[in-house]
Amino acid sequence: MPTEEELKAELERLRAENEALKKPARGLNFLKVSEKGALSVYGLGRFPVTLYREQWAKLLAMADEIKRFIQENDHLLKKKE
Repeated sequence: MPTEEELKAELERLRAENEALKKPARGLNFLKVSEKGALSVYGLGRFPVTLYREQWAKLLAMADEIKRFIQENDHLLKKKE
């Protein structure tokens, strides 16, 4: 049977592990539903990109156009290192 001190230490270890699991690894992209029901993409920059379902659908429908625009304007666009 574990002692009270051992149980406290195990509880503290589990709390720390739980907090670490709640925080995504820095630099990794992940998705989350916002409090208002929008889709947020994390990991692209300092702040998440948050749009509603319809906005994401419009943006994704423009994917080929966006790619083409980037290619055509590559000389004008800055690259983040």
